[in-house]
Amino acid sequence: MKEIGGYLELELEDRGDFLHSDGICLNSGRNALEYILISCSGISKIWIPYFTCEVILEPIRKLNIPYSFYPINERLEIEELLQLGESEYLLYTNYYGIKDQYISYLSKLYGQKLIVDNAQALYAVRMENIKTFYSPRKFVGIPDGGIAYTNNMVEIPNYAQDVSYGRCMHLLKRLEMEAIEGYNDFRINSGKLIGQPISVMSLLSRKILSSIDFLAIRKKRIQNFEKLHEALMNRNLLDMSDFGFFECPMIYPYYVDDKTLRKKLIDNRIYVATYWPNVLKWCSEDKLEYELTNNIIALPIDQRYGSEEMDYIIKLLV
Repeated sequence: MKEIGGYLELELEDRGDFLHSDGICLNSGRNALEYILISCSGISKIWIPYFTCEVILEPIRKLNIPYSFYPINERLEIEELLQLGESEYLLYTNYYGIKDQYISYLSKLYGQKLIVDNAQALYAVRMENIKTFYSPRKFVGIPDGGIAYTNNMVEIPNYAQDVSYGRCMHLLKRLEMEAIEGYNDFRINSGKLIGQPISVMSLLSRKILSSIDFLAIRKKRIQNFEKLHEALMNRNLLDMSDFGFFECPMIYPYYVDDKTLRKKLIDNRIYVATYWPNVLKWCSEDKLEYELTNNIIALPIDQRYGSEEMDYIIKLLV
C-alpha cells in the first residue's frame, strides 16, 4: 500500500502520453545517444559534424568509439557525402529543427547507418528504423530528460530511475524572477548532467511532459517563426529554401554579417544563445563553421511570446 495523506505536491495536469513517449525515455539527450551507441554493436568509427554541441563527444569518448569530423555547407548540409565503411556510422544534426527534409534524404542514402540528432527538433517525426534521439528540455521547461529510438526498441531493465527535484531551481526562479536571476542556476543544472550514468527519465520530468499542450506550443512557435521570416528573409544570409518542410523550429536562425548585433539584442533584453562556442576551438577562422557560430543569431520564437514580442525584435533588426 502506498502512503496516504501528508502534504500536497506540485499540481500538474495529466494529459496522458507526451510527444515521443513511445521512445526510450532516459535522463538526458547525451545519454539517449549513449543508449543508441550501445545498441550498435562493433562500431569502428562515427562521423560527426564540426558544427555541433561538444556534449556529443561525452558518450562517444566514454564508450571509446573512434570518431572523425566532417564539414557542412551554407545549407547546413554535408559538404561532401561520405562513403561509410562496414561498421561506420554517420551522425547528423537537425539544425534549429529546420532540416527535416534533408534528413529524409539522408535516411534513404544511409539507412540504419544514420543517427539523427533531433535535440533541436523535438517535433521532427522519427523515421522508421532510423536511430534518433531528442532532448525535450530545449523546447519546454523540464530539468532534464532525453528520448532515444533504435532499431531494436528493447529497454535495458537494469537502469535506475533518475530523480530530478534537485535540478529545478532555475525553472522555479524563472517563474517568479527575470531570466538573469536564475541563469547561474541554469548553468549549475547543466553542469549536473555531465557524467551522469544512463537512468530512466525521472517521474518529475515525465509528469511535467505529460502536462504540456504540445499542439498549442507547436502552433505558437510556427506563428512566431513565420512572422520573423516574413520580415527578415531578404536580409537573412542563411539558405532557407527548406521553409515549410519542417515540423517545428527551435529558434529563428538569422545569419547576418554584423558583429555588433548580438550585443545590441542582449542590451535590449533579448537573450540569444550562441550555438556552439566549442566550434571556435575545433575550427580555424577560415572555416564556414567558425563563421556560422559567430554570425547566426538564434532569435527566440518560443511559446511564451507572440506578435508583440516578435514586432519588438523586428524593430531592432530592420
